Amino acid sequence: MSSSSDQPLPYPVEKPDIVRPERIDVIAYQYRTKRDIDIVIRQPEFTSVCPMTGLPDFGTIVIKYQPNDLIVELKSLKYYLLQYRHVGIFYEHVVNRILEDLVGRLDPKRMEIIGEFSARGGITSTISAVYEGGK
Repeated sequence: MSSSSDQPLPYPVEKPDIVRPERIDVIAYQYRTKRDIDIVIRQPEFTSVCPMTGLPDFGTIVIKYQPNDLIVELKSLKYYLLQYRHVGIFYEHVVNRILEDLVGRLDPKRMEIIGEFSARGGITSTISAVYEGGK
């Protein structure tokens, strides 16, 4: 007896390597020498697909960070996150991937990415990944 993961998916699912972090534009934080700030960004319409079934996953991505020299330009962030729409990736991996990509572009003092994923089979998941570092 074969499992459902042995069956080919009926439609294409993209690999995570199609996501390009260089789409994220950055802006200089002009008040860096005056004060620290906390930035919270919510993207309540995040979508990706389950890599095992190809079924859509929906959730909210919350980005919390304390900038160093740079802040994220929001339109480019939206387009960056839209790249995941057809990508097969587990919740735990997408949260870590977003964190790595944003830390790589922004070099923040601190950053946390939280994925609050909608119910699937009656189970919800919330995943968080944290970066502590920077200058």
